Amino acid sequence: MANEKVLPKDYDSVMGRSNEIMKTALGLDYNDFESGSVAFDYEALMKSTGYTLEEVSKIQSRTAVGNTPLIELRNLSALSRKYAKPGYGARIFAKDEAANASGSFKARRAACAVAHAKKLGYKGVIAATSGNYGAAVASQAAMQGLKCIIVQECYDSKGIGQPEIVEKARKCEAYGAEVIQLTVGPELFYTFLSVLEDTGYFNASLYSPFGIAGVETLGYEIAMQCREVIGKDPEVVVCTNAGGGMMTGTARGLIKAGAVDTKLIAASIDLTGLSMSSDTQFNKKSCTTGHTGFGVPYATDPDHSDVPRSAARPLRYMDRYVTVKQGDVMYMTEALANLEGIERGPAGNTALAAAFALAQELPEDAVIVISETEYTGAGKHVQPQLDFARDNGIDVRFGDPDAEDKPGVNVILPKDPSYIRVQDADLDHFRQSLIKKSVEKHAGGDTTKLTAEDLEFLAVETKTNVDFVKATLGL
Repeated sequence: MANEKVLPKDYDSVMGRSNEIMKTALGLDYNDFESGSVAFDYEALMKSTGYTLEEVSKIQSRTAVGNTPLIELRNLSALSRKYAKPGYGARIFAKDEAANASGSFKARRAACAVAHAKKLGYKGVIAATSGNYGAAVASQAAMQGLKCIIVQECYDSKGIGQPEIVEKARKCEAYGAEVIQLTVGPELFYTFLSVLEDTGYFNASLYSPFGIAGVETLGYEIAMQCREVIGKDPEVVVCTNAGGGMMTGTARGLIKAGAVDTKLIAASIDLTGLSMSSDTQFNKKSCTTGHTGFGVPYATDPDHSDVPRSAARPLRYMDRYVTVKQGDVMYMTEALANLEGIERGPAGNTALAAAFALAQELPEDAVIVISETEYTGAGKHVQPQLDFARDNGIDVRFGDPDAEDKPGVNVILPKDPSYIRVQDADLDHFRQSLIKKSVEKHAGGDTTKLTAEDLEFLAVETKTNVDFVKATLGL
């Protein structure tokens, strides 16, 4: 159109239009849920999808998603018991999410988001992700007849890509998606917004209510399958934690199934000291997801995502947060293949490494479920990952991971299974951090502006109480 206004595409201008772009790309006005202060109506945001749990399940079933097997890992359970005191060593089960179309639990999120995009009449979908979600969105877009663009943070400034990320780009392209690959840095969100604006496609965000509603079916299935197979709810469910969507959706699904006594434990790989935005450290990571570089900042500040208010809010549901070492996950990936005959990718094995140690804290008749497995292939295998680490100057050897592991310097494989341990993160510290960041971001740090509604909201956000919130803020 000759009179159509040409919008400036420089970085500051595009970022300044972020909320407007998001409103158009999601068909959702986040202002509808705001209180004008710290609090917002989270449950109303989740209900805004317009889909019940049953309806989400039906959407997923039409595209080969959901109703995945629950597998008892008998040999790993027996091995864990060898290192537990008499009468201890819980039964370990895995929810085999690799059985989903695209090979990961992310297909649950994508099925709901892409179906909604099609319902609203969008011609295509876009997602910003370096992980399995890109493949999931591409797969669902192919099934549902929509175009797909994946914006991926892939390379350092030398053009070298981490093999796990490169593998995921290959998978996206195999499904027919266009993949825009970028170097690490602030250009990811800028490019994402710019492409959304230019194409008019739907924002199939990991952090929209559609995405999180898709994961609720996972928690619901875990409860129902455990009741059918074991005759009870699991004592513990362990979720690999990065952006918080797995923890949030699984917990909400368990609650909807009535499994309110099941403890939810988050597990991340300890990459303390490595910056996720550093070009020189980008390829020093042994794994690209499921680590503290995502898990901690997204837990303590969930809204620093690609939507104004993230529907992934893990501290609302987390009972415990543990970390494992890089070498623990590599070792457990091999153990799962060698002892159980199941070859799966690294992210789900973060939860499995934690569960192997956590099972030793529980009696033999207890049940611990890891909430996901994922597909493996090409760059996601252990050997390409370790070879890449060696190429980047990382020392790979056997030893004591707890004592010797230094992210960015080495990968220490446990010299025997007794060295697979968990370390408890300071959950109250994370809760306090979220409270302070929320007040700073939404009230300018002025605690006199806080209402009773704000204090109650922060208590729910952190699974604590108003007294805890007041003590954190010195009120």
